[in-house]
Amino acid sequence: MRIEVFTGAGMSADSGLDTFRDAGTGLWENVDPTALASIDAWARDPEPMWAWYLWRARKSLDAAPNAGHVAVADWQAEGPGQVHVTTQNIDNLHERAGARDVAHLHGSLFDFRCTICARPYRGIHDGDIPVEPVERATPPTCPRCGNLIRPGVVWFGEALPHDEWDAAERWARRADVMVVVGTSGVVYPAAGLPVLAAQSGAVIIEVTPQPTELTGLAAVSLSTTAAHGLPLLYDAVRDAVG
Repeated sequence: MRIEVFTGAGMSADSGLDTFRDAGTGLWENVDPTALASIDAWARDPEPMWAWYLWRARKSLDAAPNAGHVAVADWQAEGPGQVHVTTQNIDNLHERAGARDVAHLHGSLFDFRCTICARPYRGIHDGDIPVEPVERATPPTCPRCGNLIRPGVVWFGEALPHDEWDAAERWARRADVMVVVGTSGVVYPAAGLPVLAAQSGAVIIEVTPQPTELTGLAAVSLSTTAAHGLPLLYDAVRDAVG
């Protein structure tokens, strides 16, 4: 049985990383997203953006994978090549829990690259990331072309990474089951993947505390969090196929 796990910000909420769209608690509650998530804003003044993304990387490093992340990693370990993860999250909690086959549709806080030549940059380590937020920080420069290093995330108006999207789409088409976890279902094109999976014959199982735009698509919708629901689902599927 081929299983695709599709995760959004709610996947990491139980690890203490607030979702951006929760009123009163989202990390972007008092921040204009367009001011910190566009190439135009970066070109005008990169230092506030660099400081912001380093702080978000620190928040991710300070968080721990929750039981949902661990359940997904265990799922992959028990069925090599049969379980794939596509995430909209830019943290590294899936990988830190042990997952190895993960497509990051919106990039990663830990994949830095040159703004101009796109060369990957490996010169930033955990110790380089501030332990407290700062208002401004100067990005390093590319050793090849001398231009600024940027966060390896997808900003507004930018295309999704081709290889990651290709893997996500391929798995959506071939999966027998898609488990949708902690995503609002409003951010496209990513939100179209569960629709594609359903059209291709997959059974959709949703894990979410609140109904979403994708709830009507699901054959089963578990009204709970990722940390609680995914271990239960993992055990139920293992019992059913074992």
